[in-house]
Amino acid sequence: MTQKTVLNETHRRLGAKMVDFGGWDMPLHYGSQIEEHHAVRRDCGMFDVSHMCAVDVVGTPAKAFLLRLVANNVDKLKTPGKALYSAMLNDAGGVVDDLIVYFVGEGHYRLVINAGTAEKDLAWMAARIAEWKLDVACIPRRDLAIVAVQGPNAKARVWQALPGSRAVSEALKPFYAVDFDACFIATTGYTGEAGFEITLPAGRAEDFWQKLLDVGVHPAGLGARDTLRLEAGMNLYGQDMDETVSPLDAGLAWTVDLSGPRDGVDFVGKAALLAHPQEKQFLGLLLLDKGGVLRAHQKVVTARGEGEITSGTFSPTLQQSIALARLPLVSVVGDTAEVEVRGKRLAAQVVKPCFVRNGKAMIE
Repeated sequence: MTQKTVLNETHRRLGAKMVDFGGWDMPLHYGSQIEEHHAVRRDCGMFDVSHMCAVDVVGTPAKAFLLRLVANNVDKLKTPGKALYSAMLNDAGGVVDDLIVYFVGEGHYRLVINAGTAEKDLAWMAARIAEWKLDVACIPRRDLAIVAVQGPNAKARVWQALPGSRAVSEALKPFYAVDFDACFIATTGYTGEAGFEITLPAGRAEDFWQKLLDVGVHPAGLGARDTLRLEAGMNLYGQDMDETVSPLDAGLAWTVDLSGPRDGVDFVGKAALLAHPQEKQFLGLLLLDKGGVLRAHQKVVTARGEGEITSGTFSPTLQQSIALARLPLVSVVGDTAEVEVRGKRLAAQVVKPCFVRNGKAMIE
Protein backbone atom coordinates (compact mmCIF):
# COMPACT_ATOMS: atom_id res chain seq x y z
CA MET A 1 0.00 0.00 0.00
CA THR A 2 1.27 3.47 -0.87
CA GLN A 3 2.50 5.41 2.14
CA LYS A 4 1.71 9.05 2.84
CA THR A 5 3.64 11.77 4.62
CA VAL A 6 1.92 13.90 7.23
CA LEU A 7 1.71 16.71 4.64
CA ASN A 8 -0.18 14.64 2.05
CA GLU A 9 -3.51 16.44 2.42
CA THR A 10 -1.72 19.79 2.42
CA HIS A 11 -0.17 18.97 -0.97
CA ARG A 12 -3.57 18.00 -2.34
CA ARG A 13 -5.18 21.23 -1.12
CA LEU A 14 -2.45 23.12 -2.97
CA GLY A 15 -3.38 21.33 -6.20
CA ALA A 16 -0.30 19.11 -6.42
CA LYS A 17 -0.08 16.38 -9.02
CA MET A 18 0.63 13.31 -6.90
CA VAL A 19 2.67 10.29 -8.02
CA ASP A 20 4.00 7.07 -6.53
CA PHE A 21 7.67 7.54 -5.64
CA GLY A 22 9.37 4.60 -3.98
CA GLY A 23 6.07 3.49 -2.47
CA TRP A 24 5.17 6.99 -1.25
CA ASP A 25 2.38 9.26 -2.53
CA MET A 26 4.38 12.41 -3.30
CA PRO A 27 3.88 15.73 -5.15
CA LEU A 28 5.44 15.81 -8.62
CA HIS A 29 4.64 19.52 -9.05
CA TYR A 30 2.06 22.12 -8.05
CA GLY A 31 1.32 23.32 -11.57
CA SER A 32 4.67 24.13 -13.18
CA GLN A 33 7.84 22.16 -12.59
CA ILE A 34 9.85 24.81 -14.45
CA GLU A 35 8.54 27.65 -12.27
CA GLU A 36 9.36 25.64 -9.15
CA HIS A 37 12.88 24.98 -10.43
CA HIS A 38 13.48 28.68 -11.13
CA ALA A 39 12.00 29.66 -7.75
CA VAL A 40 14.66 27.60 -5.98
CA ARG A 41 17.49 28.97 -8.13
CA ARG A 42 16.33 32.62 -7.93
CA ASP A 43 14.44 32.92 -4.63
CA CYS A 44 13.55 29.90 -2.52
CA GLY A 45 11.40 26.81 -2.55
CA MET A 46 10.40 24.10 -0.12
CA PHE A 47 10.13 20.34 -0.45
CA ASP A 48 8.40 17.78 1.70
CA VAL A 49 11.09 15.14 2.16
CA SER A 50 9.40 13.36 5.04
CA HIS A 51 9.46 10.14 3.00
CA MET A 52 13.18 10.03 3.74
CA CYS A 53 13.80 8.05 6.90
CA ALA A 54 15.70 9.47 9.88
CA VAL A 55 17.31 6.67 11.91
CA ASP A 56 18.80 7.25 15.35
CA VAL A 57 21.77 4.99 16.07
CA VAL A 58 22.20 4.82 19.83
CA GLY A 59 24.35 2.88 22.25
CA THR A 60 27.87 3.03 23.61
CA PRO A 61 29.31 1.18 20.57
CA ALA A 62 27.42 3.38 18.06
CA LYS A 63 30.65 4.88 16.73
CA ALA A 64 32.35 1.48 16.42
CA PHE A 65 29.30 0.23 14.53
CA LEU A 66 29.35 3.10 12.02
CA LEU A 67 33.12 2.84 11.52
CA ARG A 68 32.46 -0.62 10.08
CA LEU A 69 29.11 0.12 8.43
CA VAL A 70 29.88 3.08 6.15
CA ALA A 71 32.71 3.82 3.71
CA ASN A 72 33.45 7.32 4.97
CA ASN A 73 35.12 7.71 8.35
CA VAL A 74 32.86 8.88 11.18
CA ASP A 75 36.01 9.61 13.18
CA LYS A 76 35.84 12.94 11.32
CA LEU A 77 32.75 13.82 13.34
CA LYS A 78 34.21 15.47 16.43
CA THR A 79 31.67 18.24 17.09
CA PRO A 80 27.98 17.64 17.89
CA GLY A 81 25.93 18.55 14.83
CA LYS A 82 28.68 17.79 12.31
CA ALA A 83 27.58 15.67 9.35
CA LEU A 84 29.15 13.70 6.53
CA TYR A 85 27.90 12.06 3.36
CA SER A 86 28.71 8.42 2.83
CA ALA A 87 27.46 5.07 1.61
CA MET A 88 26.81 1.65 3.03
CA LEU A 89 28.46 -0.98 0.85
CA ASN A 90 27.91 -4.69 0.45
CA ASP A 91 30.74 -7.23 0.54
CA ALA A 92 31.23 -6.85 -3.23
CA GLY A 93 31.71 -3.09 -2.88
CA GLY A 94 28.31 -2.16 -4.34
CA VAL A 95 26.23 0.65 -2.83
CA VAL A 96 23.46 -0.57 -0.52
CA ASP A 97 22.43 3.07 -0.02
CA ASP A 98 23.87 6.56 0.16
CA LEU A 99 23.12 8.54 3.30
CA ILE A 100 24.01 11.39 5.62
CA VAL A 101 25.41 10.71 9.11
CA TYR A 102 25.01 13.36 11.84
CA PHE A 103 26.93 13.23 15.12
CA VAL A 104 24.40 14.11 17.82
CA GLY A 105 26.48 13.24 20.88
CA GLU A 106 28.45 10.44 22.48
CA GLY A 107 26.70 7.18 21.67
CA HIS A 108 24.14 8.92 19.44
CA TYR A 109 24.22 9.44 15.67
CA ARG A 110 21.42 10.18 13.21
CA LEU A 111 21.32 8.73 9.70
CA VAL A 112 19.04 9.95 6.92
CA ILE A 113 18.43 7.16 4.42
CA ASN A 114 16.47 6.97 1.17
CA ALA A 115 12.74 6.29 1.15
CA GLY A 116 12.74 3.45 -1.35
CA THR A 117 15.54 1.58 0.41
CA ALA A 118 14.55 2.22 4.04
CA GLU A 119 13.28 -1.26 4.87
CA LYS A 120 16.22 -2.90 3.10
CA ASP A 121 18.65 -0.57 4.90
CA LEU A 122 17.16 -1.26 8.32
CA ALA A 123 17.35 -5.02 7.71
CA TRP A 124 20.96 -4.66 6.54
CA MET A 125 21.90 -2.71 9.68
CA ALA A 126 20.10 -5.18 11.95
CA ALA A 127 21.99 -8.05 10.33
CA ARG A 128 25.34 -6.30 10.85
CA ILE A 129 24.53 -5.60 14.50
CA ALA A 130 23.76 -9.28 15.03
CA GLU A 131 26.86 -10.38 13.10
CA TRP A 132 29.17 -8.08 15.05
CA LYS A 133 27.39 -8.68 18.39
CA LEU A 134 27.08 -5.00 19.26
CA ASP A 135 24.70 -3.49 21.80
CA VAL A 136 23.38 -0.83 19.41
CA ALA A 137 19.84 0.17 18.44
CA CYS A 138 18.84 1.61 15.05
CA ILE A 139 15.55 3.43 15.64
CA PRO A 140 13.53 4.65 12.60
CA ARG A 141 12.02 8.02 13.52
CA ARG A 142 8.74 8.01 11.60
CA ASP A 143 7.41 10.38 14.26
CA LEU A 144 9.42 13.11 12.52
CA ALA A 145 8.84 15.12 9.36
CA ILE A 146 11.53 16.72 7.17
CA VAL A 147 11.09 19.94 5.18
CA ALA A 148 13.88 21.21 2.90
CA VAL A 149 13.95 24.96 2.22
CA GLN A 150 16.43 25.79 -0.53
CA GLY A 151 17.52 28.85 -2.51
CA PRO A 152 19.35 32.18 -2.12
CA ASN A 153 16.63 33.55 0.19
CA ALA A 154 15.87 30.27 1.96
CA LYS A 155 17.62 30.95 5.24
CA ALA A 156 16.05 34.38 5.66
CA ARG A 157 12.57 32.92 5.10
CA VAL A 158 13.15 30.12 7.60
CA TRP A 159 14.25 32.68 10.18
CA GLN A 160 10.96 34.52 9.58
CA ALA A 161 8.89 31.34 9.91
CA LEU A 162 10.85 30.04 12.92
CA PRO A 163 11.47 33.07 15.17
CA GLY A 164 14.64 32.81 17.22
CA SER A 165 16.30 30.27 14.94
CA ARG A 166 18.61 32.80 13.31
CA ALA A 167 20.70 33.17 16.45
CA VAL A 168 21.61 29.47 16.50
CA SER A 169 21.78 28.72 12.76
CA GLU A 170 23.20 31.81 11.02
CA ALA A 171 26.84 30.85 11.65
CA LEU A 172 26.41 27.16 10.76
CA LYS A 173 28.88 25.95 8.16
CA PRO A 174 27.76 23.54 5.43
CA PHE A 175 27.03 20.02 6.69
CA TYR A 176 26.29 21.01 10.26
CA ALA A 177 23.08 20.85 12.27
CA VAL A 178 21.77 22.40 15.46
CA ASP A 179 18.82 21.71 17.76
CA PHE A 180 16.31 24.50 18.21
CA ASP A 181 12.84 24.28 19.75
CA ALA A 182 12.55 20.53 19.04
CA CYS A 183 13.72 21.16 15.46
CA PHE A 184 16.93 19.78 13.97
CA ILE A 185 18.13 22.47 11.54
CA ALA A 186 20.78 21.25 9.08
CA THR A 187 22.74 23.07 6.39
CA THR A 188 22.36 20.19 3.98
CA GLY A 189 20.40 19.96 0.75
CA TYR A 190 19.95 18.36 -2.64
CA THR A 191 19.71 21.34 -4.99
CA GLY A 192 23.12 23.03 -5.17
CA GLU A 193 21.69 26.05 -3.34
CA ALA A 194 22.03 27.34 0.20
CA GLY A 195 19.32 26.53 2.68
CA PHE A 196 18.23 24.23 5.45
CA GLU A 197 16.75 20.78 5.90
CA ILE A 198 14.58 20.96 9.02
CA THR A 199 13.57 17.83 10.90
CA LEU A 200 10.70 18.44 13.31
CA PRO A 201 7.91 16.57 15.11
CA ALA A 202 5.36 15.34 12.56
CA GLY A 203 2.59 17.06 14.47
CA ARG A 204 4.15 20.45 13.79
CA ALA A 205 4.77 19.94 10.08
CA GLU A 206 1.50 21.40 8.73
CA ASP A 207 1.83 24.54 10.83
CA PHE A 208 5.47 25.03 9.79
CA TRP A 209 4.60 24.49 6.12
CA GLN A 210 1.85 27.11 6.37
CA LYS A 211 4.19 29.59 8.03
CA LEU A 212 6.66 29.12 5.19
CA LEU A 213 3.85 29.71 2.68
CA ASP A 214 2.88 32.86 4.58
CA VAL A 215 6.39 34.34 4.19
CA GLY A 216 6.47 33.60 0.48
CA VAL A 217 8.24 30.26 0.11
CA HIS A 218 7.25 28.40 -3.08
CA PRO A 219 6.17 24.74 -2.75
CA ALA A 220 8.20 22.49 -5.07
CA GLY A 221 7.80 18.86 -6.02
CA LEU A 222 9.84 15.88 -7.11
CA GLY A 223 10.15 17.10 -10.70
CA ALA A 224 12.02 20.27 -9.76
CA ARG A 225 14.00 18.40 -7.13
CA ASP A 226 15.32 16.07 -9.82
CA THR A 227 16.32 18.78 -12.32
CA LEU A 228 17.92 20.80 -9.52
CA ARG A 229 19.97 17.89 -8.15
CA LEU A 230 21.07 16.88 -11.65
CA GLU A 231 22.19 20.44 -12.46
CA ALA A 232 24.18 20.32 -9.21
CA GLY A 233 25.77 16.99 -10.19
CA MET A 234 24.28 15.08 -7.26
CA ASN A 235 23.71 11.34 -7.50
CA LEU A 236 20.32 9.66 -7.28
CA TYR A 237 20.23 6.19 -5.76
CA GLY A 238 18.84 3.63 -8.17
CA GLN A 239 19.95 5.61 -11.21
CA ASP A 240 23.53 6.76 -10.70
CA MET A 241 24.47 3.93 -8.36
CA ASP A 242 23.03 0.81 -6.77
CA GLU A 243 24.15 -2.49 -5.27
CA THR A 244 25.94 -3.47 -8.49
CA VAL A 245 27.95 -0.24 -8.78
CA SER A 246 31.13 0.68 -6.91
CA PRO A 247 31.18 4.16 -5.39
CA LEU A 248 34.50 4.62 -7.20
CA ASP A 249 32.64 4.30 -10.53
CA ALA A 250 29.79 6.56 -9.36
CA GLY A 251 31.87 9.65 -8.70
CA LEU A 252 31.80 9.02 -4.95
CA ALA A 253 35.47 8.27 -4.31
CA TRP A 254 35.58 11.42 -2.17
CA THR A 255 33.16 9.74 0.26
CA VAL A 256 35.35 6.64 0.67
CA ASP A 257 38.15 6.56 3.24
CA LEU A 258 40.52 3.74 2.33
CA SER A 259 43.04 4.50 5.07
CA GLY A 260 44.07 1.89 7.61
CA PRO A 261 41.74 -0.23 9.75
CA ARG A 262 39.37 1.60 12.08
CA ASP A 263 39.52 0.26 15.60
CA GLY A 264 41.34 -2.74 14.14
CA VAL A 265 38.67 -3.61 11.54
CA ASP A 266 37.80 -2.52 8.01
CA PHE A 267 34.47 -1.22 6.75
CA VAL A 268 32.23 -3.55 4.76
CA GLY A 269 33.25 -3.56 1.09
CA LYS A 270 36.76 -2.17 1.57
CA ALA A 271 38.48 -5.38 0.50
CA ALA A 272 36.42 -5.44 -2.70
CA LEU A 273 37.28 -1.81 -3.52
CA LEU A 274 40.99 -2.52 -3.04
CA ALA A 275 40.79 -5.65 -5.18
CA HIS A 276 38.79 -3.91 -7.93
CA PRO A 277 39.93 -0.29 -8.32
CA GLN A 278 38.03 2.33 -10.29
CA GLU A 279 37.01 1.15 -13.76
CA LYS A 280 34.88 4.08 -15.04
CA GLN A 281 34.93 7.87 -14.96
CA PHE A 282 31.78 9.58 -13.70
CA LEU A 283 31.48 12.77 -15.74
CA GLY A 284 28.94 15.19 -17.16
CA LEU A 285 27.64 15.60 -20.69
CA LEU A 286 26.35 18.77 -22.34
CA LEU A 287 24.28 18.18 -25.47
CA LEU A 288 25.46 20.35 -28.35
CA ASP A 289 23.04 19.27 -31.09
CA LYS A 290 19.35 20.08 -31.18
CA GLY A 291 16.60 17.54 -31.57
CA GLY A 292 16.72 15.45 -28.43
CA VAL A 293 17.02 15.20 -24.64
CA LEU A 294 19.63 13.17 -22.79
CA ARG A 295 18.08 10.37 -20.73
CA ALA A 296 19.23 7.47 -18.56
CA HIS A 297 20.56 4.35 -20.32
CA GLN A 298 21.39 6.08 -23.62
CA LYS A 299 24.68 4.84 -25.10
CA VAL A 300 27.59 7.25 -25.28
CA VAL A 301 30.23 6.78 -27.97
CA THR A 302 33.66 8.44 -27.66
CA ALA A 303 37.06 8.01 -29.28
CA ARG A 304 38.16 6.44 -25.99
CA GLY A 305 35.38 3.85 -25.85
CA GLU A 306 31.70 3.54 -24.98
CA GLY A 307 29.79 4.60 -21.91
CA GLU A 308 26.25 5.04 -20.65
CA ILE A 309 24.15 7.90 -19.30
CA THR A 310 22.90 7.29 -15.77
CA SER A 311 20.74 10.45 -15.38
CA GLY A 312 19.72 13.01 -17.98
CA THR A 313 17.31 15.93 -18.35
CA PHE A 314 16.76 19.32 -19.94
CA SER A 315 18.37 21.97 -17.73
CA PRO A 316 15.97 24.88 -17.11
CA THR A 317 18.89 27.04 -15.96
CA LEU A 318 21.24 26.34 -18.89
CA GLN A 319 18.49 25.82 -21.48
CA GLN A 320 20.41 22.78 -22.73
CA SER A 321 20.16 19.07 -22.17
CA ILE A 322 22.59 17.69 -19.59
CA ALA A 323 23.49 14.28 -18.20
CA LEU A 324 25.62 12.33 -15.76
CA ALA A 325 27.37 9.36 -17.32
CA ARG A 326 29.80 6.52 -16.68
CA LEU A 327 32.48 6.78 -19.33
CA PRO A 328 35.76 4.97 -20.09
CA LEU A 329 38.37 5.47 -17.37
CA VAL A 330 40.63 7.42 -19.73
CA SER A 331 37.93 10.00 -20.49
CA VAL A 332 38.74 13.63 -19.70
CA VAL A 333 36.84 16.91 -19.55
CA GLY A 334 36.77 18.48 -23.00
CA ASP A 335 36.36 15.23 -24.92
CA THR A 336 33.71 15.12 -27.61
CA ALA A 337 31.11 12.37 -27.66
CA GLU A 338 28.04 11.16 -29.46
CA VAL A 339 24.89 10.03 -27.70
CA GLU A 340 22.38 7.68 -29.28
CA VAL A 341 19.01 9.44 -29.02
CA ARG A 342 16.03 7.81 -30.76
CA GLY A 343 18.16 6.22 -33.44
CA LYS A 344 20.32 9.28 -34.07
CA ARG A 345 23.78 10.15 -32.83
CA LEU A 346 23.86 13.65 -31.34
CA ALA A 347 27.03 15.54 -30.46
CA ALA A 348 27.86 16.22 -26.80
CA GLN A 349 30.78 17.59 -24.82
CA VAL A 350 32.29 15.90 -21.77
CA VAL A 351 32.29 18.33 -18.83
CA LYS A 352 32.78 18.30 -15.08
CA PRO A 353 29.81 16.61 -13.38
CA CYS A 354 28.46 19.84 -11.90
CA PHE A 355 26.51 22.20 -14.11
CA VAL A 356 24.99 24.82 -11.76
CA ARG A 357 25.74 25.84 -8.18
CA ASN A 358 24.36 28.77 -6.19
CA GLY A 359 22.42 29.98 -9.22
CA LYS A 360 25.48 30.21 -11.44
CA ALA A 361 26.46 28.13 -14.46
CA MET A 362 29.61 26.12 -13.80
CA ILE A 363 30.12 25.20 -17.47
CA GLU A 364 32.53 27.46 -19.33
